[in-house]
Amino acid sequence: MHTTAYQKLTSGFYDRPDVLTIARELLGKIIVTSFDGELTTARIVETEAYAGVTDRASHSYGGRRTARTEIMYREAGTAYVYLCYGIHQLFNIVTNKIDIPHAILIRGAEPITGVPVMLRRTRKKIADFTLTRGPGNVSKALGITLAHTGESLLREDFYVASDGFVPVPEDIIATPRIGVDYAGDDALLPYRFIVRNNKYVSGNTVQNKVR
Repeated sequence: MHTTAYQKLTSGFYDRPDVLTIARELLGKIIVTSFDGELTTARIVETEAYAGVTDRASHSYGGRRTARTEIMYREAGTAYVYLCYGIHQLFNIVTNKIDIPHAILIRGAEPITGVPVMLRRTRKKIADFTLTRGPGNVSKALGITLAHTGESLLREDFYVASDGFVPVPEDIIATPRIGVDYAGDDALLPYRFIVRNNKYVSGNTVQNKVR
């Protein structure tokens, strides 16, 4: 599949106030990377929304601003990549207006193009569901690193696009987020969105359907 069939998402897609709507609408969209001439693409099947200063699961909760989280306060459509457990580089997309630090974590994606490249990057031998299941694997397979934090997703070698595919509403499930137990009641919020029965989705998928 060629990227000429893709329509790059514009800043207007990300520059909206409802981070939950954007997280849901990212399902089915395609991450495109073309680093060092190596094209890789994957369809998003799992996202998590983080609602900024009022969300105890967010890095920017309470208006926290550090060298790392400052990226979250930038313009919509900026990549926010951070290191988790000193190992995993996790790719998030900044949304909403400047100084409103909403962000969406990409937790799972289904490979489309460049699987041999993904296998080499991840040092996996078999292209099974573990290739891009979980946020650390997504970033590793697509070549997304800490070096890309703060970069615009409107550039030519790193962006999110649509090929016209949209999951049917019945296939979109909302669940609590994963690994945010520290966030108290906010850990129970249904801010994670997945495509039903997709093998590249991480964690438990038996939850309530989005209406």
